[in-house]
Amino acid sequence: MRFALDALLADVPAEYVAEARDFYKSRAAGRGPGSLEELKETRAKRPAPPVAYPPALEETIDAAGVCVPVRIFTLVDGPPLGVYLDIHGGGFYMDSAAQGDRRNRELANAARLAVVSVDYRLAPEHPWPAAPDDCEAAALWLVEEAEARFGTSRLAIGGSSAGATLALTTLLRLRDRGAVGQFTGAALQFGAYDLSGRTPAGRRISDEYFIQAYAGHVEDRTVPDISPVYGVLRGLPPTLLVVGSADVLLEDNLALAGRLSAAGNDVELRVYPESPHGFTGHPTAVARTALSGVESWLRDRITQP
Repeated sequence: MRFALDALLADVPAEYVAEARDFYKSRAAGRGPGSLEELKETRAKRPAPPVAYPPALEETIDAAGVCVPVRIFTLVDGPPLGVYLDIHGGGFYMDSAAQGDRRNRELANAARLAVVSVDYRLAPEHPWPAAPDDCEAAALWLVEEAEARFGTSRLAIGGSSAGATLALTTLLRLRDRGAVGQFTGAALQFGAYDLSGRTPAGRRISDEYFIQAYAGHVEDRTVPDISPVYGVLRGLPPTLLVVGSADVLLEDNLALAGRLSAAGNDVELRVYPESPHGFTGHPTAVARTALSGVESWLRDRITQP
């Protein structure tokens, strides 16, 4: 069998690829805060979240003894086909559910889904396992309440970067509880699946402060609740992995795709050319193509019998 990265690239028009190449040539590569002081400064300078209309309903839900703030987007012109649980990114130590309001409103309208976004607790003030505890609570609340609240029990989950990591750890927790059956799909964008620094992929980010802030107190970070690539991955819903060919986490996502497939899961990997970490949040045609693909994929998973 021949294996080449070019064979994994998503089919994107050449002009989109050229636009992305030019965009990133003029855009300085970013790096997250490298200390607590830098983190506080970055948080303080963060712009206000973009406004979505109609706005989100803010609510605090309670499940498994954990209270979690969530932001809920519903359709204005009929019942949803299903409910999508969104987990925001930000290295486990930045951002908020509100930062994704505009995108989640667009997703709700495009895919005909209700969207519930989790405002999980952030590190280092609340290190692991606070974030996965909050995400699990939100997922369990949906398992119990989605039918009564939204008129459908069909669920999907996803997130980007740290949010993708937390989405996968949430599914592993639900699987172990026997509560994953209502989830019809997981859309994971450029997650970090090894925070232990033991794999070749994990070593590429092993010196990042966000890992120390989130799980620096844990001696063995190969526990699947922190680094899900080490988990027993069987029995998970169909999974879409989205990553850019220039992402520092590309190898991490390739490794996860292989492990998910070897465990017998339905997994689809889409690698987008000329795109770095976080590319779906950038104003490029490649990003719009990728997001449209996520919307279509989620709708297909939700509506399949």
